[in-house]
Amino acid sequence: MEIKRVVVTGLGALTPIGNNIEQYWNGLVNGVSGAAPITYFDATKFKTRFACELKNFEVTDYLNRKEARKMDKFTQYAMIATDEAVIDSQLDLEKIDKDRVGVIWGAGIGGLETFQNECLNFAAGDGTPRFNPFFIPKMIADIAPGQISIKYGFRGPNFATVSACASSSNAIIDALNYIRLGYADVMVAGGSEATITIAGIGGFNALQALSTRNDDPATASRPFDKDRDGFVSGEGAGTLILEEYEHAKARGAKIYAEIAGGGLSADAYHITAPHPEGLGAINVMKNCLKDAGLKPEDVDAINMHGTSTPLGDIAESKAIVEVFGEHAYTLNINSTKSMTGHLLGAAGAVEAIASILAMKNGIVPPTINHFTDDDQIDSKLNFTFNKAQKRNVKVAMSNTFGFGGHNACVLLKKLD
Repeated sequence: MEIKRVVVTGLGALTPIGNNIEQYWNGLVNGVSGAAPITYFDATKFKTRFACELKNFEVTDYLNRKEARKMDKFTQYAMIATDEAVIDSQLDLEKIDKDRVGVIWGAGIGGLETFQNECLNFAAGDGTPRFNPFFIPKMIADIAPGQISIKYGFRGPNFATVSACASSSNAIIDALNYIRLGYADVMVAGGSEATITIAGIGGFNALQALSTRNDDPATASRPFDKDRDGFVSGEGAGTLILEEYEHAKARGAKIYAEIAGGGLSADAYHITAPHPEGLGAINVMKNCLKDAGLKPEDVDAINMHGTSTPLGDIAESKAIVEVFGEHAYTLNINSTKSMTGHLLGAAGAVEAIASILAMKNGIVPPTINHFTDDDQIDSKLNFTFNKAQKRNVKVAMSNTFGFGGHNACVLLKKLD
């Protein structure tokens, strides 16, 4: 079977540092922190009282109020980012064969706020079961791709991928393979998450996973810094329009990049902690390079998982040195989570978009909030600390690792 080439022809983003692609990119290159005190609920009694919320965002600027009420935030975000990506792709929705356009969407949790609020309402009542008729359709993770397909009439493959923080990278890889194997011409791929809620912040606090730097939220996400103390919750969505190369070329589409390959692996080690030697990360990067038919020295930049957790940053750094050898010291590596916070299931899509824009613009965004080197992390690596760096990026890698030991890696390259 002929393996088809796959390219990216549309992008959409809704993030804590920008509500569209242009704003997001400006936030990245200027090193803007999206972290600030939580406004969605009273977090006074929580260990962590800040997060990376969306800014200047009103859902009714994008969606009809009646329709928006039938959706959890994570689906609203998915619809908004996808609308930008579809418009950006300039797909002719009247002429395209919608039987060959699919949607694969990632969400690590799904409708957490909907689930939380329905349970709180029941607990506050008299015991009579009064639930919103949209409770289940709002909550389930697969409703986002379902809603996207309904809006646009896309009748191709349609499902959700759930692998914690690797979810939307999994979605991109699955979409890549559906097109590669000839089952679709175009795929909408991405992810969304909306977990800045009572249950979300409380649950991650109980795991001791979040930073508690309440006195200085803007510098709390500090990947690879000696004094990092956990990740910062983020929210939003990212959408990529993936298209078979000949299909895109035939309609004269703008092409951002080629999806060269994807890799998957499992740590098989612990429910939340990474393998201490980065074994899963090593395997996933090797698998990705093999799938793309590329060598380590072909890679110019890596957007690391880089969550700002004490163990994760060390393990991933070790893994990069193991996989890339001496070439590791010539790479630009960074963590855009230092600015956006951790978008969980949406992280892979939002960060793959950052890598694509780095290739397009010849600029690698910084890892902000670096103050003190960690002697357990190789200081010879170029983490692009605190300031963006110009670089001709021809091949970029994006890493995502999730609770449960799920690892996914995507390789992007400039079109030959």
